[in-house]
Amino acid sequence: MSSPAISGGTGFFTGFTRLCKGLAVVLVAGHIVVQILPPAVSYLALIPAKTIPFAWNLITAGYIEQSIYGVVVSTLFLLIMGKLLEPVWGSKEFLKFIFIVNCLTYVCVFITTIALYYIMRQENYLYMPISGFQGILSGFLVGMKQIIPDQELPLFTIKAKWLPSIALLLAIAVSFFTPDSTAYLPTIIFGTYTSWIYLRYLQRKPEAKLRGDPNDDFAFSTFFPEFLRPVIDPIASIFHRMLCGRSDTSTEAHGYTLGGAPLPGSDPIEASRRRERGARALEERLAAERLAAARSAEESKKDASENV
Repeated sequence: MSSPAISGGTGFFTGFTRLCKGLAVVLVAGHIVVQILPPAVSYLALIPAKTIPFAWNLITAGYIEQSIYGVVVSTLFLLIMGKLLEPVWGSKEFLKFIFIVNCLTYVCVFITTIALYYIMRQENYLYMPISGFQGILSGFLVGMKQIIPDQELPLFTIKAKWLPSIALLLAIAVSFFTPDSTAYLPTIIFGTYTSWIYLRYLQRKPEAKLRGDPNDDFAFSTFFPEFLRPVIDPIASIFHRMLCGRSDTSTEAHGYTLGGAPLPGSDPIEASRRRERGARALEERLAAERLAAARSAEESKKDASENV
């Protein structure tokens, strides 16, 4: 479904949800804590050598920004993207998404850094404090790819479906020119991939009794240019069968069967309708904000003319 571009203006930077504001406070508070008490980084950030027994840092690391730049960027994008996603998913599902993707991301980062240590034999992989909200932000981009794939962004003529891929490419490109790219690159990569797995296979939709999103437009190969998809699809189907134990032999159900019975969430038509409803709800919210901003501007002009 094609959608008009999201309009810019003051409406884009207003109307933030209460939950996102609360999460923003958590990010700011976490940054203040590690600035006032630097030793707290050892307990809150992911330091692979200390994760056992400090296993809670797999949860806390995602909410600790060690730099002022990181906390400003994370807070801003949390408020903006959260305003788009939370009304569509609901507050409970939005919070659940953040918690699950954050945990899975840092578990994968932990495993990766341990593997790098054994391969490279460099102790910095074990003692580098890794933290930040970038994994969740990458997941938000995947969420936007799912619910508003054809929506164009203000100031750019880029459709939302390409945002995760562009973010990954930029992060990889920057990693060649920055030291200690291990501190952020694995988090972005795994944040993107684990959020796609969650939305593709696990996210429940109680109102429709569905789970996941089997729509072809949300397949793993859609993260890549079209000329690469004939190569990516066969590889992705192997991992798909390994991950879910699902057979891809049934063309009628597009591979979403198990023992001849359709799996929950295996109806592509219903999944497409769900995405259309989400995009429509988002457009209605944005239209209401634009109308409110226009009325506010008119009232300001009227008050100014009366005062004159």
